[in-house]
Amino acid sequence: MDEDFGIPPADEMNEDMDLPDDSLSLKVGEEKEIGKQGLKKKLVKEGEGWDTPENGDEVEVHYTGTLLDGTQFDSSRDKGTPFKFTLGQGQVIKGWDEGIITMKKGENAIFTIPPELAYGASGSPPTIPANATLQFDVELLSWVSVKDICKDGGIFKKILSEGEKWENPKDSDEVFVKYEARLDDGTVVSKSDGVEFTVREGYFCPALSKAVKTMKKGEKVLLAVKPQYAFGEKGLPASGEAGAVPPNANLQITLELVSWKTVTEVTDDKKVLKKILKEGEGYERPSDGTLVKVKLIGKLQDGTVFIKKGHDEEELFEFKTDDEQVIDGLDRAVMTMKKGEVAQVIIAPEYAFGSSESQQELAVVPPNSTVYYEVELESFVKEKESWDMNTEEKIEAAGRKKEEGNALFKAGRYVRASKRYEKAAKYIEYDTSFGEEEKKQAKALKVTCNLNDAACKLKLKDYKQAQKLCTKVLDIESTNVKALYRRAQAYIQLADLELAELDIKKALEIDPNNRDVKLEYKVLKEKIKEYNKKDAKFYGNMFAKMSKLEQHVEANKTPEPMSIENQA
Repeated sequence: MDEDFGIPPADEMNEDMDLPDDSLSLKVGEEKEIGKQGLKKKLVKEGEGWDTPENGDEVEVHYTGTLLDGTQFDSSRDKGTPFKFTLGQGQVIKGWDEGIITMKKGENAIFTIPPELAYGASGSPPTIPANATLQFDVELLSWVSVKDICKDGGIFKKILSEGEKWENPKDSDEVFVKYEARLDDGTVVSKSDGVEFTVREGYFCPALSKAVKTMKKGEKVLLAVKPQYAFGEKGLPASGEAGAVPPNANLQITLELVSWKTVTEVTDDKKVLKKILKEGEGYERPSDGTLVKVKLIGKLQDGTVFIKKGHDEEELFEFKTDDEQVIDGLDRAVMTMKKGEVAQVIIAPEYAFGSSESQQELAVVPPNSTVYYEVELESFVKEKESWDMNTEEKIEAAGRKKEEGNALFKAGRYVRASKRYEKAAKYIEYDTSFGEEEKKQAKALKVTCNLNDAACKLKLKDYKQAQKLCTKVLDIESTNVKALYRRAQAYIQLADLELAELDIKKALEIDPNNRDVKLEYKVLKEKIKEYNKKDAKFYGNMFAKMSKLEQHVEANKTPEPMSIENQA
């Protein structure tokens, strides 16, 4: 293409350009207007797929340009070389930037471009007159995606080789990359044929961790990095094999994401981490009460092995999840694994053996030890889900879970007991297919499980949930004294004293001699007295302050004008 084709200064770029119509859909031979400045597009040949280039992408096209009378003024086809340029950067006339962004790969279209989006009143002598409307027959051959990954122009990413699948690494993951960093003059300042780092912690310069979060496994890219994502005003002194990076220097970095290990934060406090060493099969994972079979090795931080199970032709280690048969952190981690998955699990003392010394199979675990397990989940058998059960099985399963909950409650294991009661209630939550006798059994179980769960929540100081569970029971049995009593306890802790009093009075109407309810009524009355005293003190202080303020205002009043009138 001629050198004088479309060279508006960069500051004119896209300021008043109409954005392309995302809903533009053309049939072959059909013509439509793009935007509101008179640009028209006629489809000659449909393209492939659905994807279109974006601003910043490097596109490759063939074109032929003519005036409206058919006079040809330029053609890449005649030259035998496709034309390449970057979209949306003001490298071509605005009509091209607006039009080509609507095209698919392989698409052929004719664009009719008004003077305002072409060469305007000045034209491009000698071939293009002033105020000329132009026609371009354009074929979009291909494009290379160039992304502004930080949306501030600090890092542009050009994909050199596409990656696999769709996943990208997260902050907690460990990535393995190859890279080469050069200055604008081509000087290599850093290079590695393989380095591993945690995305959050980064490596070499901030651009690497920013970029890998947008990449797929096997993807190779070229990064154009501004100083704020390189080494800024300070630069980087030379050290070892690494060269110096001058202050405020740009970098060109070739980066390949070879692979990564997914690191899952099993607990919200990040004190149990799971690093996947080998992906598992399918999508199913163990749930509460699942019988799992694993190979495992447990180590201390110094590498001392304190337990080894399922290796060297030994039988696999078998345990039931959420049943306190292993330490809490290992229990939780295994429930995030798939069949066949191999993972390293790092467990802080709070989820391991705590502050006590623990004698294990092969060594002693000292107090406050972080422990490391390598676990392979060989197989697991989940409990039957409610949708796979008939009505009789649902009632039996609910009864079993309730008994498990009762045993845990008596042992003071309120969190685990609560989970058992919740699961029991879920088995019989929907009873439309139950017979009359089964409905009675289900109703009794629902009442018991929700009441017991409410007792757990009170112990755990989850008063809002305790109140909700009691309300569920009262929706089934409006005169259930235990539900009224426990809901009153929850209301007292939530400072809803009026509602607590209503529940206690109703409970005493139903069972006037209930000792527990009477004792709770005394607690409530004391609370009401306490609140009344606080209110009286608060309002007393407030009125005292108001009185002092009034006295202050009175003392500082300006004399009234009438005193002047009396001076005649």
